[in-house]
Amino acid sequence: MARSKKTPGLNASSMADIAFLMLIFFLMTSTMNVDTGIMRILPPPLPEDIEVPDINKRNIMNVLISSQDRLLVNRKPGDIKTLKNDVIEFMSIHPNDPNYPEVTSRDVPLLGKVPTSKGIISLKNARGTSYEMYIKVQDELASAFKELRNKLSMEHFGKKYSDLIDEEQINAIEKALPVRVSEAEPVNIGGN
Repeated sequence: MARSKKTPGLNASSMADIAFLMLIFFLMTSTMNVDTGIMRILPPPLPEDIEVPDINKRNIMNVLISSQDRLLVNRKPGDIKTLKNDVIEFMSIHPNDPNYPEVTSRDVPLLGKVPTSKGIISLKNARGTSYEMYIKVQDELASAFKELRNKLSMEHFGKKYSDLIDEEQINAIEKALPVRVSEAEPVNIGGN
């Protein structure tokens, strides 16, 4: 009777170790995109007994998004492409011009007395507003305030706000030009 030859097996005991090391290597060296969301600090809830301040209508820019994703700016048809410039124009300093928000001065550390706008962007959207349109509007508002802060920072520090690393300078620009966006509860507007 013929003897069968035994074939030598492949020693794969270290393959699991190598695969594990490769997995760790790729996890440590690769980057992952992480959506950060909308950077907004919400104010704390107001006490029930507080009186609502009377705000001059000229200090409010109303931005409304309908359920069909149409934009209204101060009750007139608006365009997402011009919203950033509209906000910049509205929030810029226009002393003694009744068509723009009132101007006050604020004493800001590192900047001294700085004229600031009393303007507020009032954002309201319909319940049927698409998430995409809502984010586009939020992006345009954030971009407008970023550009205004960059301009103020260039005037005082010779650098864009986005390039500042000194915490005191960052705080000074934020105090002189706060992001004043008031967002209302969604409502049923324009159908759906």
